[in-house]
Amino acid sequence: MGKNNKIQESLLRHQDLNMKELELKRLLEQTQEVAKSVGAFIRKERQHFDVKNVEHKGFNDLVSYVDKEAERQIVERLSEIFPEAGFITEEGTNTTRAEKYNWVIDPLDGTTNFIHGLPIFSVSIALMDRDEVILGVVYEINLHECFYAIKGGGAFCNETSIRVSSAPDLGASLIATGFPYYNFELIDKYLATLKSLMQCTHGLRRFGSAAVDLAYVAAGRIEGFFEYNLNSYDVAAGALIVQEAGGKVTDFSGGKDYIFGREILATNSKIHEEFFAELNRIWSA
Repeated sequence: MGKNNKIQESLLRHQDLNMKELELKRLLEQTQEVAKSVGAFIRKERQHFDVKNVEHKGFNDLVSYVDKEAERQIVERLSEIFPEAGFITEEGTNTTRAEKYNWVIDPLDGTTNFIHGLPIFSVSIALMDRDEVILGVVYEINLHECFYAIKGGGAFCNETSIRVSSAPDLGASLIATGFPYYNFELIDKYLATLKSLMQCTHGLRRFGSAAVDLAYVAAGRIEGFFEYNLNSYDVAAGALIVQEAGGKVTDFSGGKDYIFGREILATNSKIHEEFFAELNRIWSA
């Protein structure tokens, strides 16, 4: 009888685990729908957007009514889908944090591109379970590409499985980065890093959306991405997607403080140690 009870308890635990996994998958599908719906709104607004509607949150830190309305829509929809969760948002639409689950939202990652009519900008939504990202969606609006992952479930783009590239070293790699736009205290180290990478890689790209940069690492289009002075909502979703696609993500010290630590290095794993060594050589000087 005791043995049967243990088997039954084990089955119930397994069933509960499966139910949680199924719930997370369902939540992922709903989150994708939210990202695509809001992406459609952003795409429509871009057609008649007037640069006079731009506001300045700080030096070179731009925002528009589109960012704010997109975030309002996301928060409203996610609150209905998963009311137990709190929020970490770029525009401050909702700043109520929960003890366990929190949505991390960038409603329009690549605002400067959007304002100038350049084609790379995205919606980025992540769900954190305390300090761990368990769900991530990055929707690149112009190409209608939805990158997504849940913890332990692999990474996908538009229902197709994606993997990081197999490039073995920096010499076979294309690298993306983001330029600092208001904190220039580390500009000399950053420029020294660019100089080094220009001479030992296939080249450098600056797309203007950290979320898209990370998604492109996950999809194997580029081998690595690094940037400093970022926020959690810039990287949370993309970092999970990279990891689930077989990549590696750390901060500049090789640690795990890349969500809130304001610096990130993401690669296809194979080039990570070489990339980190070069980055560390310059940034620790």
